[in-house]
Amino acid sequence: MRKTWGAIALAAATTLALTACSSGDSADADTTAGTTEGGVTTLTIGASPTPHAEILEFVQDNLAADAGLDLDITTYDDYVLPNTALSEGDIDANYFQHLPYYTAQVEEQGYDFDHFEGIHIEPYAVYSNTYDDIDSVPDGATFGITNDPGNQARALDLLAENDLITLADTGDADPTLLDIEDNPKNFEFIETAPESLVRALDDVDLAIINGNYALEAGLNPVEDSLLIESGEDNPYANFLAVRAEDKDNPALVKLDELLHSDEVKAFIEERWPDGEVLPAF
Repeated sequence: MRKTWGAIALAAATTLALTACSSGDSADADTTAGTTEGGVTTLTIGASPTPHAEILEFVQDNLAADAGLDLDITTYDDYVLPNTALSEGDIDANYFQHLPYYTAQVEEQGYDFDHFEGIHIEPYAVYSNTYDDIDSVPDGATFGITNDPGNQARALDLLAENDLITLADTGDADPTLLDIEDNPKNFEFIETAPESLVRALDDVDLAIINGNYALEAGLNPVEDSLLIESGEDNPYANFLAVRAEDKDNPALVKLDELLHSDEVKAFIEERWPDGEVLPAF
C-alpha cells in the first residue's frame, strides 16, 4: 500500500508542478475564437471525456450543422490542461469545470476568462470496495480525497452534511482538511490528484470521487455509492468557459444556446436516466 501511494503521490506532485508552471498570460496567443469557411464556423472545445464530450458529440451530431457550427472536440483527462490550453489559445472554449474550481483557478493563475451558465451537474459521491454502507465504516478508516481546493471543499461538505465530520466556522467558502474541527471516527484523509482516486480505491477504505471520473470507471453514483450529493440547489453545475474577450463571440453564444436546448436536456435525461448526470437548466 505504501509503495502504491508513493506512486500516486508522485503523480499528484507532477500535476501540481504543471499547475505551478502554467501561465494565465495569453498575450502572444491567437485568441480569435473559431475559424469560418463556407459559412460554417469550426470551434475547438476542450472537455472531459464523460459526460462533457458525450454531450458535445450529441450537439455535433444533431444540432451543430443547422446552427452553422462544426465542433472539434479535444478531450483531457485532468483538470489542469484544459484551462492552460484555453489561456494559450489552443482551444476556443472548455467544458469541464464548475464555478468554485473555475474561481480558484482564475485567482491562482490570473486567467482572463469568462463563462456561461451551468449545463449539467454530476453528483459527487463516496465509494468503497470494502464497505457496503457508511454506517459500517470503522474508526480510523482511510479516505481518499482530492487535492484540488474547489473539489476538496465539496467533498468535506458532503461528509459534514452527513454528520461524519464537523467543519470549523471560519467564514471560508472553500474549507480544507485543516478546517476539520471534529473527526469523531478519526478518519485518515489521504490527498491525491482527482484523476487518481478511482485507481486508489483498492488502497483506501473509501474515496470521494468526482462524477466524471466515476462514470469513466463504470461507477454509477446513484447505485454504487455509499453517500451521494443532492442535485437540488447544487452550486456545482459545469459550464462552458471562454476567454473574456470571446464572451460575445456569436459562434460561442450559439454553442451555449445549443447546450441549453430542450434537445440536450432530453439527451442528458435519456443517457443517464438514474440521475448520474442531471440537467442544470
